[in-house]
Amino acid sequence: MGKRSIGQLPVFDYLVILVIGAVVGADIADPKIEHVHTIIAMVLIALLQKVIIFFKLKYRRIGNKLTFEPTIVIYNGQFLLKNMRKISYSIDNILSMLRAKDIFNVKNVELAIIEANGDISVRQYSEKESVTREDMKMARYPGNYEVPVILDGEIQYDVLQLINKDKAWLLQRLHSLHIPDETRVFYGGVNTSGELHVSLKLAPLDNPPPIFH
Repeated sequence: MGKRSIGQLPVFDYLVILVIGAVVGADIADPKIEHVHTIIAMVLIALLQKVIIFFKLKYRRIGNKLTFEPTIVIYNGQFLLKNMRKISYSIDNILSMLRAKDIFNVKNVELAIIEANGDISVRQYSEKESVTREDMKMARYPGNYEVPVILDGEIQYDVLQLINKDKAWLLQRLHSLHIPDETRVFYGGVNTSGELHVSLKLAPLDNPPPIFH
């Protein structure tokens, strides 16, 4: 399977490992099974995997069918709820993966893609990526990060309390964006400047770009 870690394995290769493990496990658990049968089964599975890899490399359509397609989960700072449900990723999963990429402000995300191996690829708006304070030899100041105050239509009161805000303030901000209440909001984040960024459950979005793999 080449020099890849388990976390980088495509789904099909991971399933091959599980099948081989099950075959070996059955051999160990049942002394009546002759080892030669287990060895033959493992060799056949390995050969099948090599044949399928050959066809995946030779015929791209076959490869696309045997691996998950990359899925866009954020576009122009907005969560794509339908796509997230399709791959069974929660908003907590996505936010955690963004933090692992040192991204704490959803508003700055132009495009976020869940790859076939489960990793996330993120493109921020170019003006957010261009120059760092270290590049300019400037002093460091606290970053402008977001904290989630609404998750899947529910107000996070503990977070509001931490930033010294309340429900009345939040609803006022929502009304200023012509949003009647929090139930319409899939994600709402407040940055250190006190600005509210929202992603609606049924937001009218531009068509995201096609993703090829």
